[in-house]
Amino acid sequence: MGDGDGSGAGRGGGAVGWSGVEAVVPELAARVRERFGVYRHHVLATLRKDGAPRLTGLEADFRYGELWLGMMTGSRKVADLRRDPRFSLHANPGPGADLAGGDVRVSGRALEVTDPGTVARYAAAVRPPEPFQLFRAELTEVVRTTTEHPYVVVETWAPGRAPRTIRRTSDDPARQVAWGCGAEGRSGFS
Repeated sequence: MGDGDGSGAGRGGGAVGWSGVEAVVPELAARVRERFGVYRHHVLATLRKDGAPRLTGLEADFRYGELWLGMMTGSRKVADLRRDPRFSLHANPGPGADLAGGDVRVSGRALEVTDPGTVARYAAAVRPPEPFQLFRAELTEVVRTTTEHPYVVVETWAPGRAPRTIRRTSDDPARQVAWGCGAEGRSGFS
């Protein structure tokens, strides 16, 4: 798996905690964190035992320089992450289709937090329903998509790689070839 395959695995320098993202790409990190802060509930993608994706709701929390994922004890997503820690977390897009603040996703590995002191510190600050399981995100990819007419703008970053900004339209010839369009280069979409 690698860059661009949707796995979030990246080909860069492994995975970093949230403070690592803030240190390397502070402006992108601020926009991503702000977008996640607009709504409380987001969409978590994990992998089921058979490898199929599972989407579930989740409250994500940025605290102490980390991105925390808290969930009910015994939930399917806990079992998924214990078996395979890879995940993607998509910020709640909110109402409408204007992408206000951008469309944001982070991917990586969720590491279960078992240290009683860390769990107690988190619980005292957040007061989640108990009992709960706590995971700390180690990120392998950060993506923000916005629109700047006539472009879709995609900002990406992965550890060990330079941040990238791509501006594209439906008329981008390279994208049309990649989509398998006909010889005339038109996709047939309007």
